[in-house]
This record gives sequence, structure tokens and C-alpha cells, in this order.
Amino acid sequence: MKPGLDAFYQFLAQPLRPWSRVALGLLIVPLLLTFTQPLWRISMIAPQYPTGLSLDIYTHKVEGGRQGADVNEINTLNHYIGMAHIDRAALSDLDWLPFAFGALIILTLRAAAIGNVSSLVDLTVIGIYFSLFSLGRFGYRLWVMGHNLDPRAPVTLPGFMPPVFGTKQIANFTVTSLPRLATGFATLFIAGLVVLLAWHLVTGRREALRRAAAM
Repeated sequence: MKPGLDAFYQFLAQPLRPWSRVALGLLIVPLLLTFTQPLWRISMIAPQYPTGLSLDIYTHKVEGGRQGADVNEINTLNHYIGMAHIDRAALSDLDWLPFAFGALIILTLRAAAIGNVSSLVDLTVIGIYFSLFSLGRFGYRLWVMGHNLDPRAPVTLPGFMPPVFGTKQIANFTVTSLPRLATGFATLFIAGLVVLLAWHLVTGRREALRRAAAM
């Protein structure tokens, strides 16, 4: 058991291969694009809004369709059902996202420049955790907004869960929530890390088996 663990720790201490470092450097590009592209879009269609209303969520702002006019329209509708206004303050849970993406960029640069296989493992685990936590936190915030309704509102609705992913009927509105470009870029980054890590693990295992056979 101990020789196997020693071999594994030795493998983790090995420096990353040159092409892996180049790949890590290239994976920084989609991370940088997350600062300029929307993470998520929520759109609403109803008989009185045949062209629909839309809301794009960025890491640093919330932007409505029709040059921002949709935000005011959605907030007017929310007032009638007692739902909190949607603005950057309401989604303050997302304030940490730019810092998290920045930290991932720094850790990726570190792994590419001076890292070893262990740093790639750490980066992959942190990236996956960050992705799952972000999605879960976003879903929780939507749940709170859909269930924390003002009972004094002109229109009474039971608590509801806005869709995190997909389409859902809420009253007379068809609400669709889907990831946008920035989320796709972040997914590309995580997928690239997983592929790199899997390749290192497979090749490391093969090298360990060849060394064991030669002994």
C-alpha cells in the first residue's frame, strides 16, 4: 500500500508537460471573456408582451432588453405580485463572481508557469466547486425572490420557483432561463481542465505500470 502511495505522490510532484502549460495559458482566454459577456438570460413572454421581455445577468451588472427598458417593465410587474425589484443590489450574491474568476485566472497562470500535476488537481477541484456553488447560489437566490412575496401586493400568488434552467409557466407568463456566452466560456474552461487532468492521470498510471513491469 505504501509503495503505491509513494508512487502517486511522486506523480503529483512531477512538473506539468510543456504542452499542458500552453493549454492552460490558452484556457485563460475563455475566463477573460466572462467579464464581457452575459452569464445568464431570463426571458418572459405573455399575451400582453408578444415580443417578450429579457434580462441578462453579467458578473458585474444586470441589463434588460430594449436598451434597459425591460428591467423597469419587469420590476413594474414584480410590484403587482409583491416580488422584490430586480437590480444589481438584489443580486448582490453575485458580487464575488469577478473576484472568483480573477482568482481562477491567477491560479491558472501559476499552474502554467511553475506548477506541477498537484497544482492542476487543485485547480480542477476548485474550478468544479466554484461552478457548482455558483449555480446552487443562483438557484437559491431565485427561490428566495419567488417565495418572499409581499402579502399586501395587489395580485396574490403562491410562492413559486423561477426556472434556473429551462422553461416554466408562471401565471400567464412563459419564463425561460438559459445560460449565455460567459457560462459557456466558463464551462469550456472547466472541461479543458478535466481533459488535461484525465490525460495526466492516464499517462501517469501507464508510466507507473511500465516502471513496475521493468523492476
